[in-house]
Amino acid sequence: MKKSKKLMCLALSAAFAVSALAGCGNSGKGSSSEPTYKIGAIGPVTGSAGAYGEAVKKGAQLAADEINANGGINGAKIEFKFEDDENDAEKAVNAYNTLKDWGMQMLMGTVTSAPCIAVESEAANDNMFLLTPSGTAVDCISGSNAFRVCFSDPAQGTKSAEYISENNIATKVACIYDSSDPYSSGIYQNFAAAAPDKGMEVVAAEAFTADSKTDFKVQLQKVKDSGAELVFLPIYYTEAALLLQQAKDINFSPIFFGCDGLDGLLDVENFDASLAEGVMLLTPFAADAEDEKTQQFVKAYSEKYNEAAPIQFAADAYDAIYTIKAAAEEAGTKADMSNSDLCDALVAAMPKITVEGVTGTITWAEDGEPDKEPKAVKIESGAYVAL
Repeated sequence: MKKSKKLMCLALSAAFAVSALAGCGNSGKGSSSEPTYKIGAIGPVTGSAGAYGEAVKKGAQLAADEINANGGINGAKIEFKFEDDENDAEKAVNAYNTLKDWGMQMLMGTVTSAPCIAVESEAANDNMFLLTPSGTAVDCISGSNAFRVCFSDPAQGTKSAEYISENNIATKVACIYDSSDPYSSGIYQNFAAAAPDKGMEVVAAEAFTADSKTDFKVQLQKVKDSGAELVFLPIYYTEAALLLQQAKDINFSPIFFGCDGLDGLLDVENFDASLAEGVMLLTPFAADAEDEKTQQFVKAYSEKYNEAAPIQFAADAYDAIYTIKAAAEEAGTKADMSNSDLCDALVAAMPKITVEGVTGTITWAEDGEPDKEPKAVKIESGAYVAL
């Protein structure tokens, strides 16, 4: 169904690209008399996942500022507005409606999976283009209007198993995951399915829920008793900070390996960074990578926000804004088109573009999924080091 809808959009957007007619809806006008592209964004900047949303907000704003300084998109500037959802689905929908009232034409977000699933259904009904930088659950992009920059949960689980196996990191592995969270459980299920085919034995799998995510002693002891060499943690950095402290308390020091949810671990307030020494995580971005594009982004981000280095979520968002620019220019859009007309044009353009981003060279399939190479980093001396 999704593919057929996108194919229908190909024909529709061809007309938009040629005629560049203005739609009847939002004029996209900002403080000046010239039309602007209004890009909304939603994510947590407060609460337990606040590091993710704050990074996304900053990475996207940096990209928007750069694009505006270099002539905008098809000659029109970007207006960017970010709303806090506190990692709550209901609040995310409220934020979406606030942005609609503002005149949003495209949505970059949401940042986390559960809110993104809730907002995606609203955006699909409105035919609003949605590009999530970091919503990894499969259903985050269930509509024909939606794409993502990051890997999906299945891809993160499978790619993690591949990386651990291909680099001979461990053969006996255990998992600790949040069974109440679609992000965590989705990654775990695909990791557990892929591990045996990669020559690994899953010797323990221990779950917790949102109601019990502060005490991991029982799970850690069972995993320790299993003889696991590596513990796979498809969880968020806030839980990981507590888990690592409790692992030390029982003298358990395996290799800990996670995904993008662990990014932000070093920024947890009052966290002893030495507890994270040797922690590995799968990521499409490493701030100390030596390629010119990454170093330019890190330099610009650090100077703008007076921070040592951006995390992966900032990089995903930075690439997301440049992706919108590339798709809008491929489709020949105008800033005064309606959100629905823009959506049709952008959906048709996405499979045609290639973005040389800071998270890799990215292309998209018609189902909204990106294709790019995974990377891994290891925490050494309080910093992420590319592997």
